[in-house]
Amino acid sequence: MTTVAVAPTPTPRSSRRSGANNDYPRLLRRISDAGLMERRPVYYAVRLTLVGIAFVAGWAAFFLVGDSWWTLLVAAVMAVTFAQVALVMHDVAHRQVFRLRRPAEIAGRAVGNAGIGLGYGWWQDKHTRHHANPNHEELDPDVLPDVLVWSQRQARASRGLPRLIGRAQAFLFFPLLLLEGVNLHVAGLRALGNRSIKRRGLEGVLLLGHFALYLSALFVILPVDKAFAFLVVHQALFGLYMGSIFAPNHKGMPTLTGDDRPDYLRRQVLTSRNVRGGALTDIALGGLNYQIEHHLFPSMPSPNLRRAQPIVREYCAEIGVPYHETGLIRSYGEALRHLHQAGAPLRKEVAHQVPETQ
Repeated sequence: MTTVAVAPTPTPRSSRRSGANNDYPRLLRRISDAGLMERRPVYYAVRLTLVGIAFVAGWAAFFLVGDSWWTLLVAAVMAVTFAQVALVMHDVAHRQVFRLRRPAEIAGRAVGNAGIGLGYGWWQDKHTRHHANPNHEELDPDVLPDVLVWSQRQARASRGLPRLIGRAQAFLFFPLLLLEGVNLHVAGLRALGNRSIKRRGLEGVLLLGHFALYLSALFVILPVDKAFAFLVVHQALFGLYMGSIFAPNHKGMPTLTGDDRPDYLRRQVLTSRNVRGGALTDIALGGLNYQIEHHLFPSMPSPNLRRAQPIVREYCAEIGVPYHETGLIRSYGEALRHLHQAGAPLRKEVAHQVPETQ
């Protein structure tokens, strides 16, 4: 069955119509004919250089500012820089930068594990499963009821922390994102015990090396109070930025359950949301504001996604598939409204437990 979350698009026609499985190949031909699947080596050379310079400059500023409360401003800037490094790792993992697996893995572990303490192997495994089944409540790890519940079905079956938080999760969502940076680090470390993760030994050495150097730098250069303050500000804002990048992509769009898996094109388009904006939005969100195009063509270089958008949108109109795009602020509103509705069964339970006043 299909559980349709609160979404601004109408319930689509059945994707099981005759010829539905041919829709994606026809779209892929249009995209390929436009040259949009070709690599962009110059773009990525410039982008990786600029991000690398910003990363090094952030650490240089940290050492130059030293024992001063101005270091918290450095922490805030470095939070943005770390998130931009994570976006580079995202593109690398999708083979947008390197066509071959080995250089992609080397670069991914260098910028992810060693650079920002984000486990490349764990993230790639998780993200690959997300792309295969976006917004599927049993198959997409991004919508499992870990801390939040993403549907009323999950709310009714929830236990422990998700059940407690789910009642007010829409109000707690952004505050909880302040912990997302720590959660990403911990998840990467925990995944080292998973034998399915390739090169676990190397990943562990790079991760532990990053944390050792990071914490040593903080507590050697700064007194304890400023070191802890830097740590909190840096990791909290890093988590907030990362969560704010990914939240508009799928939250509040239709969810799937059970054996209901539409054809590839509909599975990607109907569960994804695009965010309107210009060059600044593209930079801030790393091109993930073209989430529909990215999910349809994961290996497409991110600068090509903007050019692919009108082709995809026009094609979706031709075959009658809803294509949803909105502004950034409205995308957050849609996600929060969905979270609030998902927690409705839990609020009703609390209301029924309150004794009537005499």
